[in-house]
Amino acid sequence: MTPVIAATAAFIEEKFQAEGSGHDWPHIRRVWQVARALAAEQPGLDQEVTELAALLHDIADWKFHGGDYEAGPRAARAWLLSQQVLEATVGRVEQVIREVSFKGLGVETPVSSPEAAVVQDADRLDAIGAIGVARAFAYGGHKGRSLHEPATPPVSHADFEQYKQSTAPTLNHFYEKLLHLKDRLHTPAARRLAEERHRFMETFVAQFLREWDSADAASGVVPGPATL
Repeated sequence: MTPVIAATAAFIEEKFQAEGSGHDWPHIRRVWQVARALAAEQPGLDQEVTELAALLHDIADWKFHGGDYEAGPRAARAWLLSQQVLEATVGRVEQVIREVSFKGLGVETPVSSPEAAVVQDADRLDAIGAIGVARAFAYGGHKGRSLHEPATPPVSHADFEQYKQSTAPTLNHFYEKLLHLKDRLHTPAARRLAEERHRFMETFVAQFLREWDSADAASGVVPGPATL
């Protein structure tokens, strides 16, 4: 581990230790470690750019900065320059961070480098499976969102602005994003890891709806649509 990677990890750990929305240090650490593992299967990839981008990808997430998508790249740049990182490396890390986030089901999120592919995949892997389920509901609770509203159907957001403005119940997030991530991964290693996690989410959602619908049936409530 290079000195700047070690310093960045320590900085981010301290900054995000008490974060409660699911975008905390354990999440960032998992993305970092999974990105390192995925990078091992991608020859020619710049390891330092990959690790720095993974560690800094949530440094100023747009979701917590008024929808400002450039807040993260700006904050990453400021930190890296304070560590005397070369401009060429800073620029590449910024670009990876710009390409990480999901922007809506109807929006393409292409990557321009193998480093961006790896970091995007690592971040998306942490959004699915058991931890992904837990993080989805942690974020929903953080934002004051309901668990499920059968009368509120999922939406295939056509652009990033529409996606940013969503206040939908948490279960909709599975149909609007999480259940689609497996098929949007770039690297073979990530796709292998995603299979089991995706199956777990399908099982979870099915069980959630069975329990929800059984309660509604007992009370005489007819549930609304649940699929996109």
